[in-house]
Amino acid sequence: MNRDELVNFVKGFPDRPGVYLMRDGGGNIIYIGKAKSLKKRVMSYFRHSNFASPRLRRLVSDIRDISTMRTESEIEALILENRLIKLYQPFFNVDLKMNERYAYIKITAEKHPRILVTRVKLDDGAAYIGPYVRVQEVRALLRLVERYLPLRSCGGAEAKAAGGRPCMKYSLGRCLAPCCGLCTEHEYRDRVADVALLLQGHGAELVERLRGRMDAAARDMRFEEAAHLRDTIRAIWRVSRQQNTIPEIPSGEDNFWEVLNAMQRVFNLPILPWRIDGFDISHSAGNFTVGVAVVFEQGYPNPSLYRKFNIKTVEGIDDFRSMKETLTRRYSRCLEGQEPLPQLILIDGGPVQLDFAMQALQELNIHNIPVISLAKEFEEVYLPDRKEPLRLDHTDPVLRLLQHVRDESHRFAISSHRIRRGKSFTRSKIEEVPGIGRAKAAMLITRFGSVRAVKDLSADELAAAPGIGPALAKRILAKLNEDDDNAKSVKEAREDDAAAGQD
Repeated sequence: MNRDELVNFVKGFPDRPGVYLMRDGGGNIIYIGKAKSLKKRVMSYFRHSNFASPRLRRLVSDIRDISTMRTESEIEALILENRLIKLYQPFFNVDLKMNERYAYIKITAEKHPRILVTRVKLDDGAAYIGPYVRVQEVRALLRLVERYLPLRSCGGAEAKAAGGRPCMKYSLGRCLAPCCGLCTEHEYRDRVADVALLLQGHGAELVERLRGRMDAAARDMRFEEAAHLRDTIRAIWRVSRQQNTIPEIPSGEDNFWEVLNAMQRVFNLPILPWRIDGFDISHSAGNFTVGVAVVFEQGYPNPSLYRKFNIKTVEGIDDFRSMKETLTRRYSRCLEGQEPLPQLILIDGGPVQLDFAMQALQELNIHNIPVISLAKEFEEVYLPDRKEPLRLDHTDPVLRLLQHVRDESHRFAISSHRIRRGKSFTRSKIEEVPGIGRAKAAMLITRFGSVRAVKDLSADELAAAPGIGPALAKRILAKLNEDDDNAKSVKEAREDDAAAGQD
């Protein structure tokens, strides 16, 4: 592109944070920069013809193409700029090519690993997590680990404590004292795994692990341990909301950044799909329907951002409207600032699923996020306003990444559906009524004595219960009488068959 074409192209850039990559005529990346506003920052390069810096004049004269990667914040853009410069080593970037600026948290590769902070990554078998741009963020994580999930902090070799007695940190609850054999190898490794989940941003998965242990401790009347786990869970939620790390960028044959660049070209996306949301639906003959959203960042799944939705407004088998409800609920949260928005949405299904997904976004007044669908039978990609599907070669890395997102959403949908279906066997029939949760169901059973007693009430009697009302009372009684109606229909059908046989 010439200068005028570049200026017109840049006018379409978003007024949002991100990273821009400038290329020369040969397609080589010559400069990478970050911006609070991609549109304003990149346009500033073309507002002047004579720059004071010869280096800047040469850069602008060499630009033939520009691509962008939008991020959710300026912090993310800062980290992403740093990692991309290290990867591509552009000619006009000087400062960030010379040194590492950000800190990493290191989990050592020792028998009983420790946690260290470093700015240098070595090939020593240790796990490096980060980078972190804010020192206070690192300190907050380390304080949480030290208080709730402590590992040993003594330096160097793991010598036996003098006299077989642990140091003061064990008494303060700041160490498991593996040097004295006061915890097993398995217990210490579990603790290391917990710390790694926290530092890698998988707070939701860690909380689930801890919640299981908390419930077990409460059942065994180990209330002090249960309380400590409860406090740990609360602390994790507080810190996880503030974490601003970014996964490492792979290199070599598995360089997903090249795949994402190719994906942007194939689908003519306005910006690089740094974050992809994948959606799927799962149910059993229309029962216990669950919709899910999975999130891929930089080509890798981020389970901490996965979400599942128990479908509430759709009855029976209707994948299309279930998909619409899932997207509506998902992106309503995003618009409220509870979740990050993606740069690409992938729907599991064909053109009809895609149409219902587009309806959901249009009703939410979201028009700037590209949406595609991937049909499993022939692996065809459907795009809005295009009748014929796009068929990519089965070896195309772009298709393989889409399949990975689709398959992960399918796996998560099935597992979420199975969990919901399994819970149905241990809950009351009342909880299956839309608008009735566990607390309200428990209130009704406590008030009237049993589900059968609730079933025998009149609509007026049930409506008088706190928080019920006439409309909800009718739905509850209809649900509780549903099994009787089904059983009656089956019985009548059998009697009719028997009578027909006698004739």
